Amino acid sequence: MDISALQWAMLIICSVLIGFSKTGVPTLGIFVVALMANVFPARESVGILTPILITGDIIAIIYYRKAVVWRYIIVLLPWVLLGILLGFGLLDLIDNETLSVLIGSLVLLLIILFLSQNRVEKVMNFSFAKSRTMNGSLGVLAGFTTMIGNAAGSIMSLYLLSKGMQKTAFVGTNAFFFFIVNMIKVPFTVNLGLITPQSLVLNAWMVPVVAVGAFIGFKVLPLIPKKLFQTIILMCAVVGAIFLILH
Repeated sequence: MDISALQWAMLIICSVLIGFSKTGVPTLGIFVVALMANVFPARESVGILTPILITGDIIAIIYYRKAVVWRYIIVLLPWVLLGILLGFGLLDLIDNETLSVLIGSLVLLLIILFLSQNRVEKVMNFSFAKSRTMNGSLGVLAGFTTMIGNAAGSIMSLYLLSKGMQKTAFVGTNAFFFFIVNMIKVPFTVNLGLITPQSLVLNAWMVPVVAVGAFIGFKVLPLIPKKLFQTIILMCAVVGAIFLILH
């Protein structure tokens, strides 16, 4: 695969960010999607990013293997699989520009819903965190957006924030969830011709780069207060979503 110097530079930057996002601030992943969309076609970037994301997942789950809250993952997986199937069926039917606007709009709507959660729960007299309908909807959206653009990080982060989790449990559960989901995606992306022997060569070069980003995340996460962590998660999600819409 022939790529330019600019594409190499962006790939290295994105690989560092992926490593950091997997072990530090998960919603940074949406910036990776946006940055890659500037130098690679959206479809091609899915195939390049997926193995790099899995590399970051593996590093994170080894480090946070004792922090995962499995019940929050298990309840989502059937719905995520449905979303992946929907994304697989629609990927060839959606152009790159529409794809970016769709993902960004979905993320913004979910952020608005999350920020107004307490008020809405009082008015409607039910709990989002305990709602099967809400959990199922988020699962489908996570599967759909991860299949069409590797952009489910913000959706999963909003889901985990609604559970009131501690930082380490948040990052560990997020890492295990996306490792499972990204592995499920592999046969679909291969079938679509998005993962190729040539793209895997690029991925192999990025393994140590991802490891550097992950190491930074390990060191930074303990230094971030919980409230600031939550604020950073939401701010990154908002900025990333707006970037996707305006791209």
